[in-house]
Amino acid sequence: MAATGRRLTWLDVFAGRVLEGNQLAVVHDADELDGATMQRFARETNLSETTFVQAPTAAGADYRNRIFTPLRELPFAGHPSLGTAVAVAHAEGRAQAGYVQQTEAGLQPVDVELAGRQGRASMLQEPAEFGASVEDPSDVLAAIGLGAGDAHPELPVQAISCGVRHLLVPVRDAGALGRTTPDINRLRTVTEATGTVTLYPFVVGEDGTARARAYFEDPAGAREDPATGSAAGPLCAYLHRHLGTERIVVSQGVELGRPSRMDAAMEGGRPRVSGDVVIVADGTLHL
Repeated sequence: MAATGRRLTWLDVFAGRVLEGNQLAVVHDADELDGATMQRFARETNLSETTFVQAPTAAGADYRNRIFTPLRELPFAGHPSLGTAVAVAHAEGRAQAGYVQQTEAGLQPVDVELAGRQGRASMLQEPAEFGASVEDPSDVLAAIGLGAGDAHPELPVQAISCGVRHLLVPVRDAGALGRTTPDINRLRTVTEATGTVTLYPFVVGEDGTARARAYFEDPAGAREDPATGSAAGPLCAYLHRHLGTERIVVSQGVELGRPSRMDAAMEGGRPRVSGDVVIVADGTLHL
């Protein structure tokens, strides 16, 4: 394949300033790139996700968003959806935009406001699909270095998808959340058994807030994600079902030195996830 110059946008998502939140690399005009090349470039960036903007193949979509971790392609993801929409608006020179993105999970509306390199985006995720509650969460807790006493006394461990499937793990307090440490072999066993992408331990406050951490597998082993928008939507749907919560502010990434904020609210039976986005760099990719 002959090397061709393609626009590359680097962003920090769910962050109000640079070097916080979750990093994202967006490759524009990627129609001629095959899946193997996209996967190799995702390994090259070594970010939690890298996206590739292509022409849509579904009616009603404005663009197709291909989302890759260093290990695999994902059907859907949160910060790559918001960040890609901001990157597209930036490339088009638009201060406001409403897009419908196409992913393997379906079509998701994304709204963007952009002033220079500071933006904000919100996305309506897919309706929540609830898996069965985990009867005995001991193996799940062990996969993140916790014991049975660290489980929340009332809320269940449950797999939920609003486009991609996460295992939500409520813990009893912030101390337990702070002690979570993934074991790669146990993590792999649990995610394979539950068909989930991440283990998402969280603790709920009494003021409409939640703190969370997210662990997933990549080629180097277990990895922590600083912001997981595709889990914030399921968390909002989970809390709506179990506690009647309509909206939640989720903080994540504090332990990694990349604090993030995700706003989520139920809207017509679907969670809407919103957050700030900062454009860090523009460049040209030669692939």
